[in-house]
Order: sequence, then structure tokens, then C-alpha cells
Amino acid sequence: MSSREDEALALAAVAALTGQLALAPKPGLPDPRDLGARATNRDHCSLRWSAKALAPGLAAMAAAARRTGEPSPGLRAELGAIGRCTEHSVGLAGGGHRGALWTLGLLVAAAALDPGARSKDVTTTAKKIAAHSDRRAPRRASRGSSVSAKYGAAGARGEARAGFPHVRRALDALATSRRAGADESEARLDALLTVMSTLQDTELLYTAGPLGLRHVQAGARGVLEAGGTTTEAGREALLTLDTDLHTRAWSPRGSAGLLAGALFVDALPAPPTTHRT
Repeated sequence: MSSREDEALALAAVAALTGQLALAPKPGLPDPRDLGARATNRDHCSLRWSAKALAPGLAAMAAAARRTGEPSPGLRAELGAIGRCTEHSVGLAGGGHRGALWTLGLLVAAAALDPGARSKDVTTTAKKIAAHSDRRAPRRASRGSSVSAKYGAAGARGEARAGFPHVRRALDALATSRRAGADESEARLDALLTVMSTLQDTELLYTAGPLGLRHVQAGARGVLEAGGTTTEAGREALLTLDTDLHTRAWSPRGSAGLLAGALFVDALPAPPTTHRT
């Protein structure tokens, strides 16, 4: 049974996901404009609704981690089982978020295992959980794992087993942009572009192949090199990239899920400061 602390972690993860969904313009990704000028596209509304269906599963993952007390093979198997049930619930609510569920589930469990941990400590604990294989997982290969094997990309499992390096890069980008005076939306978009510029996104590899992936990475780097979303040149480059990816129907969903993970870790409360008397 989940506690108030477990439920708080789950709600923080859902808030991070909906915060990512609220950003605009997100190159190739659903955003609030889908409710207006692009009203024929219902992806954004559906994704916002189905994001709420993640909360019970994420709370159960936090409870499992707190009960287990260590990043053990047993915990990894339990998280996998909860994740598959949660995928079914999310599917009934409209679908989506599979990559975000993987990322947020591991990070929520890591945060529950190590209350008060921040940033790299959380991703390090998540790495320890992900190092174990899920013996109960279906034997059929997923689309992501098939693409990873075909192109030698790390994929979602590789990202987790490496300690979520792109979550850490997004956290660094958030901090850098905020220090430079960016508002929160600009900082988050710069963090998304930072992830897009280097991630071997298996969704893009599946739909666009290696050349398409490199095209997207180069486009994201172009926005950042133009000064990011706080500059006129960077904003213009962002809009051009967004139009290009929507026209091609290329969606960097892996980057979006990792940004949600970074926003979750970023929102974790700092551990209390101990004052010496």
C-alpha cells in the first residue's frame, strides 16, 4: 500500500510530464497548439488526459522501492510487473507515455529508495535498479529493443543502465539557462534541445533512419548555436525546426520522456540543512 510520500512522488512525476507537454513549440512533438491552430490533431489533449493514469502505478513503484529498501533484482522485477499493468491502464485512458513511464518509474523508485537525494544521486540509484534484468518480462522483442539492436543505439534500457546521462545533461542545461536569465519555458525548451542534439532516439531511428536522426540532431544543435530560445535567431531556428519535423512526421519522443525525467528530478525538494550549534 502506498503512503502519502509515495503518492507525492507520483504526483510530482505526473506534474513533470504534464509540464513537458505544456511547452511550445516542441519540434515534432504534440503541444498546446494542437488545441487551436492545429485543432485536427488531438494528440496533446489525449496525452494530457492519459498522463494522469500514470499516478497509481508510479505510487505503487515508489511503495515497492520503499518496502524493498534496496535496488535488488526483486525490486526490478516488481517494477516491471507494475509498469506493464500501468501501461494497460494508460492505454485505456488514451495511450502514450511508454518511454516516460520507464524513465519516471525508475527515477520515482530511486527517489523513494533514497529520500532527500538530488540530481546525480537519484540517477545513480536508478542505474543500480536498471542494472538487473527483469526475468518476468515478455520474451518478444519490443520495437525499441529491435531498433537498438539493428543500429547499435543505447535505447531506453541503455540510457537507464548508464545512469540516465541525458537526464543529467538536461538538468545541467536547465541550470545554465536559468542562470543566463531565461524564463522557465525557455530553460525547459533549451534542455529539450540539448537532449535532442545528442540522443540516439530509437523512435526517430525507426521512423526516419540514421540520416533522419542526424538531421534532427543537427537541427537541435543549430537552435542552441544560434543562442537558444532566448534569442531572436534561436527562436526563429526553433520554429523552422518545428515546422520541418511536423511536416516530415518525425517525433523525438525519447527526448521528451527524458526531459520529463529531468523535470521530476529537478523538482525534488532539497534535503534539509543540518545546523550545528
